[in-house]
Amino acid sequence: MSDPNRQMTPEEAAAFTEQVFNKAREGDAAMLDRLISAGLPVNLRNGKGDTLLMLASYYGHLDAVQVLLKHKADPEQRNGNGQSPIAGAAFKGDLAVVKALVDGGADIDGASFDGRTALMMAAMFNRVEIVEYLIGKGADPKAKDANGVAALDAARTMGAADTTALLEKLLG
Repeated sequence: MSDPNRQMTPEEAAAFTEQVFNKAREGDAAMLDRLISAGLPVNLRNGKGDTLLMLASYYGHLDAVQVLLKHKADPEQRNGNGQSPIAGAAFKGDLAVVKALVDGGADIDGASFDGRTALMMAAMFNRVEIVEYLIGKGADPKAKDANGVAALDAARTMGAADTTALLEKLLG
């Protein structure tokens, strides 16, 4: 029989924590729901500063994102590089996750430490639907990052022809 008063060793706790972050990467919404309902902190961070929401968002796991947001995960929590879950989802091109994050309270114009917004990330990587969605939700296409680069400039630099054309049309 196991001792209910036994504490995990630091090694066991580290291994358990890594398994939890893997559940977010894998999109195991049901397991995340159970763990958080049992007391796991919803805004738990790993050594890189990634939250469960950041990992689920980046890897495109809509169900896991929705579960985490239901449990009040902070969509504005940045990782150690200053990246937000919405910027990660925009980079990966996952419109459904971007929408869920916006519905969950993510700041449309929230910027990373270098000033890049989700709109800039979407524009750079030719994510037309995400650019249209974010602008439709009020994202500022004229916002500039720390280097003075706006979404249109970023799209041009990256050779993202479709988002360049879209932004040129919108900015007329």
